[in-house]
Amino acid sequence: MSTYWILFIGIALVSWLVQLNLQNKFKKYSKIGTNNGMTGRDVALKMLHDNGIYDVQVTHTPGQLTDHYNPITKTVNLSEGVYESNSIMAAAVAAHECGHAVQHARMYAPLKLRSALVPVVNFSSSIVMWVLLAGMLTLRSFPQLIWIGIILFATTTLFSFITLPVEINASKRALGWLSASGITNAFNHSQAEDALRSAAYTYVVAALSSLATLMYYIMIAMGRRE
Repeated sequence: MSTYWILFIGIALVSWLVQLNLQNKFKKYSKIGTNNGMTGRDVALKMLHDNGIYDVQVTHTPGQLTDHYNPITKTVNLSEGVYESNSIMAAAVAAHECGHAVQHARMYAPLKLRSALVPVVNFSSSIVMWVLLAGMLTLRSFPQLIWIGIILFATTTLFSFITLPVEINASKRALGWLSASGITNAFNHSQAEDALRSAAYTYVVAALSSLATLMYYIMIAMGRRE
């Protein structure tokens, strides 16, 4: 078995374990309520207003772990299990997504860079697999094509790594505010921190997986598959 496939299987296994851990943490901390009974929606609105942000709406979106901030529509979209829940998990997730809204309002550089890359990544993602496949089929007659595919794929890898500081910073802002506002205390702050740390691991694994895949395509282009 090639070194790449050993690495790929290893990363896939770690990714599965990280996702499983996140789901378990979500279920565990979703059963622990906040002291003041504030829902995810309440927490989101308070954090936005405490940071002087009044032009961002808080809404709900279907699914689980589908929470996200949309800088184009200026909406904090909370999943059904977060929007109306008064759990410590809901508070942590809502505050994290509002952390992105604060980044947007403060013109946080990594977020601006990631947002600028979105249209490029969307375009690359729509054609990259076809370009890479064609490049591998014509590797001997037209080697330049696979390198074009590699460049396209590299944009998605870059996007994954730029996402890391954006997510970590959003969690840092969230945890700082949760503590300062009194929503978390000495008894449950560590639980909110643990929940957001578990979520951050998913982005780390995704970035490493993308990098490993990029290196594999580079090895193919250079005639090395082991």
